[in-house]
Amino acid sequence: MARPDKAATVAELAGKFRDSNAAVLTEYRGLTVAQLTQLRSNLKDHASYTVVKNTLTKLAAKEAGVTAFEGKLAGPSAVAFITGDPVEAAKGIRDFARTNPALVIKGGVLDGNPMTADEIRQLADLESREVLLAKLAGAMKASLNNAAYLFAAPLAKAVRTMEALRQKLEDEAPAAVAADAPVTDDVPVTDDTEAAPAAVES
Repeated sequence: MARPDKAATVAELAGKFRDSNAAVLTEYRGLTVAQLTQLRSNLKDHASYTVVKNTLTKLAAKEAGVTAFEGKLAGPSAVAFITGDPVEAAKGIRDFARTNPALVIKGGVLDGNPMTADEIRQLADLESREVLLAKLAGAMKASLNNAAYLFAAPLAKAVRTMEALRQKLEDEAPAAVAADAPVTDDVPVTDDTEAAPAAVES
């Protein structure tokens, strides 16, 4: 490869390292073109799978400040540059490697932190971002429902208590009015009533 072409390739790879939130280094010795095409198809929503030259990749990684691949760039290498969900990309690579043992996971980097092959497999065992968000949304909804119930129950009880008190006051009102009516000791005078005898002067 001519020097200008090498420089362009290094710059392109360095740019991919910078633009990716993660990258996984693999060895693909023994895989067919059809198998590599299938792997690319499996990863397309989350990563681009690129066959690379070791010397140029080493230069590009150094230029991008990536140290995770030091000492691991040997044999036929390819890098999955992950721009989507790292968990889903790791699942795709792990699952493909299970059915195609010729694909060897050698290491990687996630948010600038080096990862071993075992750590990448552990990452693949995690739940995806979408699943975690769905679970979080469900938990928040349940919490809001519980909070609404806890708030509404005492409120409903208070309303029932006030309504019972209002009804009791209404039921007792006529009796209270009757009890407050004025009482008179006047005896009505009729024609049959005998007049008191007049006082007799002595």
